[in-house]
Amino acid sequence: MLPSSLWHPPHVQSSPPSPTGEKQGFCCQSLSDHTVGTDPLAERTGQRQNRGMRTRLGCLSHKSDSYNDFTAILPDKPNRALKRLSTEEASRWADSFDVLLSHKYGLAAFRAFLKTEFSEENLEFWLACEDFKKTRSAAKLASKAQRIFEEFIDVQAPREVNIDFQTRELTRRNMQEPSLSCFDQAQGKVHSLMEKDSYPRFLRSKIYTDLLSQTQRRLS
Repeated sequence: MLPSSLWHPPHVQSSPPSPTGEKQGFCCQSLSDHTVGTDPLAERTGQRQNRGMRTRLGCLSHKSDSYNDFTAILPDKPNRALKRLSTEEASRWADSFDVLLSHKYGLAAFRAFLKTEFSEENLEFWLACEDFKKTRSAAKLASKAQRIFEEFIDVQAPREVNIDFQTRELTRRNMQEPSLSCFDQAQGKVHSLMEKDSYPRFLRSKIYTDLLSQTQRRLS
């Protein structure tokens, strides 16, 4: 072993300075340290979409509180519809769920209510099944059935309805030989769900009570 007076630590050569004066060497940078190029047009489009979504959500929130303006609910011309809709007719919507669905304006008001709960796919599926059962062309039957299945029934469908696994699989098997009754069980399940869950809330909603008030004020 060398005497301590003769031992010197090894010389480590540092990296030469870069032309810009910065030291070179190993350096770890996070992704946030790098500037990622963005498309200004895409950014502005995204901002507009976000603002539009917030506006739509705000409108839905407002509609769920009060419905003094029925232009978004009633089909055709709302003012004319309110003149035609009597308090007696609107009151009968509370008699049964099927009475509500069978009335043009009752159906429109219920659809508006479901939109405030983000569950309008249940009604849209039920209506699609009602329309499907009117199909008279054998050539169109299979294609219409496939569209309904892919939109409402299949797993992760764009507007997937809430049905149990057994009903979903039964409907899937029915698709092998589509018939006018291939959606009957699924439609019945969704009808029952709306009747027991959404319908009672609709009758207590401001949408319905405000509509009743409007028809009553018209008579006074």
